[in-house]
Amino acid sequence: MGVLSGLSPERVFYYFEELTKLPHGSGDTKAVTEYLEAFAKEHSLKSRTDSYGNVVIFADGTAGYESSPAVILQGHFDMVAVKTADSSHDFHTDGLDLVIEGDDIRARGTSLGGDDGIAVAYMLAILEDGTVPHPPLDCVFTADEEVGMLGAAAFDASVLRGKQMINLDSEEEGVFICGCAGGARMDAVLPIRRANVKGIPVVITIDGLTGGHSGGMITSGRPSANQLMGRFLLELSEKSAYSIERISGGEKDNAIAVVSKAHLVTDEDEFEAMEAFAMQYQEDLRREYLGIDGGITIHIAKGEARTLSVLDIESQDKALFLLVHSPQGLRKRNGLIPEAAETSSNLGIVRTTDREFVCAELIRSSAPSGRRALMAEFRSLGEFIGADVRVSEDYPEWPYRDDSPLKNKMTEIYREVTGNDPKIEVTHGGIECGVFSKKIPGFDAVSIGPKMTDIHTTDERLSISSASRTWDYLLKVLEALK
Repeated sequence: MGVLSGLSPERVFYYFEELTKLPHGSGDTKAVTEYLEAFAKEHSLKSRTDSYGNVVIFADGTAGYESSPAVILQGHFDMVAVKTADSSHDFHTDGLDLVIEGDDIRARGTSLGGDDGIAVAYMLAILEDGTVPHPPLDCVFTADEEVGMLGAAAFDASVLRGKQMINLDSEEEGVFICGCAGGARMDAVLPIRRANVKGIPVVITIDGLTGGHSGGMITSGRPSANQLMGRFLLELSEKSAYSIERISGGEKDNAIAVVSKAHLVTDEDEFEAMEAFAMQYQEDLRREYLGIDGGITIHIAKGEARTLSVLDIESQDKALFLLVHSPQGLRKRNGLIPEAAETSSNLGIVRTTDREFVCAELIRSSAPSGRRALMAEFRSLGEFIGADVRVSEDYPEWPYRDDSPLKNKMTEIYREVTGNDPKIEVTHGGIECGVFSKKIPGFDAVSIGPKMTDIHTTDERLSISSASRTWDYLLKVLEALK
């Protein structure tokens, strides 16, 4: 008997638990690929596995649906594998230790992988059950979504029969994701020269910010610590003389930076004025962001006088110019869904080496022209001062379709089932629908899923009742797509 035995729908939770017994952290998913292949063989279903480990399992339409247009069901089978500091869990060999707490399933000491193990469970339960009415199905299981949607990018979509896709990788019940932003990581790498100066080392730290995911929280108006550091240093230069040894801030390109540090060198008689300015600037920022991010703190500390290597005057001017003018925050909202972001940028990482000053931006837009324009703006900015601007992790957008037949049909069914309208959203994060939208002519999709909280963390939870309701709704949708 499994931990989830007795939960309903029984076979959904059976397959969910089966998946948790297999290693499936991103990059370690071979066992899942083999499990899916064995499942298809056992149930006499046609399948295809590609060189990346993605699997497609095909099912004919049930009685009365034999000639219906095929529908794609899709989700990924890798998980973000994280554990608590005191956990001895080995993700390569150990199954997850599942726990039921009230209406939630979690894993003891690790992440759960509900994102996106529930999609795998839904699809296998449908494929196994010959009594569920449905059109022909292309069930697509992708690898390594959590590390750049690599499986979807490598997938040959020409093998698919369907053009309508129900993606099962959302975490809010009653929310239909009907579009997503494309994105690109851009690094402006500025060569710098250094000179030795003797003076007082001063460390400026800006912290106390809330931060957040640059996709989901960019509309909040929360500032980036890197953005504030640029503002602070520019205004400080008008009041006190200093040299920059290095600046560093942020940890991830997709997170709004919560800490930024500047290591400066100045004269002893400048420090008192710098300290007074920092305290006043802290209060100014707290007033400016009152109600949004009111805990901003500026720390200033000095050391003993010594000789240090700092940016020379020209390099410092260029580095400060790049930091101050790198775009940050929401650029444009979606015209059809005003609460949704359309185009934004996030100055996620700033770092300084002996020879380079680097600003790393993550640029997002659900409008191709908006993404191109902001990428061109950042490239122009960097190249103007002699930086080498590099692009990586470039992934496509999934444009919102107000006339989507699938969205309209699924909305109608949701209204019939619940008496309410679903919430239609365009996510500012990237999801695999964006990749598939460029591979499938006439692509039409909606992303749904049950309630999950704290995904990608050791507090991740999957709601049992929500998973059950989402299952019932999914079956009604498939029955209606005749």
